[in-house]
Amino acid sequence: MNVHAADGKALYTEKNCHTCHGADGKAPIMPLYPKLAGQNKKYMVAQMKDIKSGKRNNGMSAAMKAMVMNISDAEFEAIAEYLANVK
Repeated sequence: MNVHAADGKALYTEKNCHTCHGADGKAPIMPLYPKLAGQNKKYMVAQMKDIKSGKRNNGMSAAMKAMVMNISDAEFEAIAEYLANVK
C-alpha cells in the first residue's frame, strides 16, 4: 500500500487514534494518555512499532496493541508525519 503523509490525518481518524488521543492529538481523553501533536516523528513511529511487536509492553501498551495490529509501517509513518506537524 502506497501511503503518503497527506493521508496521515485521514488515517488518524480511520484507525480510531482520535478516540483516545483526541482530535489532532492535542486533547487525550485521560491524563495518562499522551498528547501526540508536535511529537517527534521517529519517536512516534518507533513506539507504535514496538507496541505492535510486543517489544514495548508497559503502560497502556496492552490497549494500544489491539489498535495498532492492522496498521502498516507506511501508515505509521503517515500518521506520525501528520502528528509531528500539528501545531
